[in-house]
Amino acid sequence: MSSLLLILPLVVHQRDGRVFIENQAGNGLAQWLRHFARMTLGVKLAAGAAPPAGSVAIDTLGLGDRLSVVLLPTAWTPLGHLRAYPSIRRRLRDLIDRHDYLQFALGGAWGDWGAVGALLAAKKERKASVWTDRVESEVMRIEAQRFTGLKRLYRGMNARLARSLERRAISRSTLGLFHGNDTFNSYRGFSPHPFLVHNIHLKPADRIPDERLSAKIAAAREGVLDIVYAGRVHPDKGVTDWIETLRLAADAGVPFRARWFGDGPQLDEARATVDRLGLADRISFPGQLVDRDALLEALRDAHVMLFCHLTPESPRCLIEALVSGTPIVGYGSAYPEDLIAEHGGGVLTAMAPAALARELVRLDGDRAVLAALIGQAAQDGRDMNDEAVFAHRAHLMKQYCSTGAPGR
Repeated sequence: MSSLLLILPLVVHQRDGRVFIENQAGNGLAQWLRHFARMTLGVKLAAGAAPPAGSVAIDTLGLGDRLSVVLLPTAWTPLGHLRAYPSIRRRLRDLIDRHDYLQFALGGAWGDWGAVGALLAAKKERKASVWTDRVESEVMRIEAQRFTGLKRLYRGMNARLARSLERRAISRSTLGLFHGNDTFNSYRGFSPHPFLVHNIHLKPADRIPDERLSAKIAAAREGVLDIVYAGRVHPDKGVTDWIETLRLAADAGVPFRARWFGDGPQLDEARATVDRLGLADRISFPGQLVDRDALLEALRDAHVMLFCHLTPESPRCLIEALVSGTPIVGYGSAYPEDLIAEHGGGVLTAMAPAALARELVRLDGDRAVLAALIGQAAQDGRDMNDEAVFAHRAHLMKQYCSTGAPGR
């Protein structure tokens, strides 16, 4: 009976003794237990915060006693990390000894218990896999540049610490599972056995039905351009660039409606900017859309998933768009390039709103090209689903991290 220890940087919430987890993460737990008899999940507990919308109580997932949950401190500061480290170290060492397979997700500097666990497993000469979906240290470095003075110095120091920690953890672990090509290309040189993988929470049945796709392709040849994005309203996502791209497209006469679904620190600022530009009738920030079915419907209706990502990460929303038959149109990098490499279901540009706006103008003016892109996007997303990607990762772990498998 194989057992899995999974340490994530995920933050969970507790209310009335029950642990609440983000809904898609809950689906991930069920997927892992398709491949392992039992699992222990280590996650960070948010202090005093109510469970956010879209959370689900773990005890309602139907996983029973096959799943155990270990709550870890957030410890996002040097002092918090140092205080918690001795007890967490003992706890992780014990958990490592009691599980057959080990997977540690990396996530920053202070309080990165996944990296700590990976290093402890290496000291015990245990084979382990590490997983990450973005180049965390580079994201931290870019975010540090948005500050000045001591804050910039402190955040820059944390970015350098994270860079050192993640490279040590990756190089000393047997298997590296890297979600998306940006992440894979950044870390592949440090891992003994690196693999490009994906992290998706869409079911096979969530793929746009063929008849719906045919109707969408036919309808795309005329009418208002329907533009969508789904994700945090955060500087890393290029919120300002996204709005500027749409302003330029509006000035060029493109008829469109654009919606950004999500919450985040720039939400109020984004709404105010749209109002100031006089585009509130065409650009909206409705906030987070908790209903996953409603979000899928919005993606299926859209002609374009417009994105302006500024940091090396692998957002799932691009995969969700392709599964919905919606071309991805945005800033080029290794991750989206890989997603559409086979069928060309999108358009990628330099990191400049003017370049992106020109593509919107072109697609609006040549609806035959847009209709073809929709079909190509659906082809690129055809085999992307949670069952396939979790089976792939579990297979790699069993191949490389079991007794007798290739070592470091």
